[in-house]
Amino acid sequence: MVPNLRPFLAPALFIAPGFLLFSAFILYPMGQAVLMSLFDWQVVAGATSTFVGLANYVRALDDPQLWLSLSNSGVYMLFTVPPQIALGLGIALLLREKSPAQPLFRVLYYLPVVTSWVVVSLLFKYLFADRGLVNFALGLEVSWLSERWTALVAICALGVWKGVGWSMMIFIAALQGVPQSLIEASKIDGANPWQRFVSVTIPAIWPTVAFVTVMLVIGGLNVFTSVQAITDGAPGGQTDVVLTYLYRETFKFLDFGYGSAIAVLLTLLVFVLSAIQLRFFRNGATP
Repeated sequence: MVPNLRPFLAPALFIAPGFLLFSAFILYPMGQAVLMSLFDWQVVAGATSTFVGLANYVRALDDPQLWLSLSNSGVYMLFTVPPQIALGLGIALLLREKSPAQPLFRVLYYLPVVTSWVVVSLLFKYLFADRGLVNFALGLEVSWLSERWTALVAICALGVWKGVGWSMMIFIAALQGVPQSLIEASKIDGANPWQRFVSVTIPAIWPTVAFVTVMLVIGGLNVFTSVQAITDGAPGGQTDVVLTYLYRETFKFLDFGYGSAIAVLLTLLVFVLSAIQLRFFRNGATP
C-alpha cells in the first residue's frame, strides 16, 4: 500500500528552502571543519594534505596558549554575563511603567546594541589609552591595555555596556506577560515590592531568564571583535580569547587543521554548557 504523501507536500515545500540554506551555510561548513581537523590541511595549490587523525586534538589539549585563551574567555563570560542579566532586568523593571520619557530611555539603552562592534571597540581602545579619558577622569596613570588583567577590565566593560540593552529589551517583553492578577493578589495578601518580585515576577519570567543566560554564555565564549580591535591578544598573547587565538593560528600561520580542531572543541564546549544550563533551568531551580 502506497502511503499518502500529499499532506506532507505543502509543509515540505515551505521547509525545503530554509533547510537547503541551513545545510549549505551551517551543516556543510561544520562537516568540512571536522574533516579538516583530522588533516594537516594545506591551502597552497597543489600541496597534499596529510591525514593526522586526532593529532590536532591532542595538540590542542596540551597547548598552554589555548588554555590561557580559554581562561580569558571564561573570565570575560564570568564578568559580563551576570552584570548584563542583573542590570538588564533592573533597567527593564524601571522602564516597565509607562511615562512620557519611557520610549526615549528605551532607545538610549538599546542604542549600544545596534552600533558597530568595531566602532565601539576602537572607542573603548581610545578611552582606555594611556592618555585616554578614563585615566583623565579618574586621575590615574594606568597603562590599561599593556597588562593582561587591566586590558580584560576594558574588554569586559565594553561587553557589559554593549549588551545590557539587549537583555533589557528581552526582559521588558517578558515582564509585560506577567499576569496582573497574580500581582494584585500578592498585594492583597500584603506582600511588599521585594516579595512580589521574588515570589511572582521571577517565577513568571524564569524561562526568559534561562533563555537570556544561555544566549549570553554562548556569546561570551564567542567574543572576538572587541578583543581583536582593542588588544589583538597583546601583550604577547596574554589577552587572547579562544576565537582570536583560533583566528591567528588559522589565517596568520595557515594552520587550518589545528584551527578547525579548536573550532570543533569550542563547539562541543558550547553544547555541553548549554545542555547543563538548560537542564538546570528545566529542573525548576527557581530562587
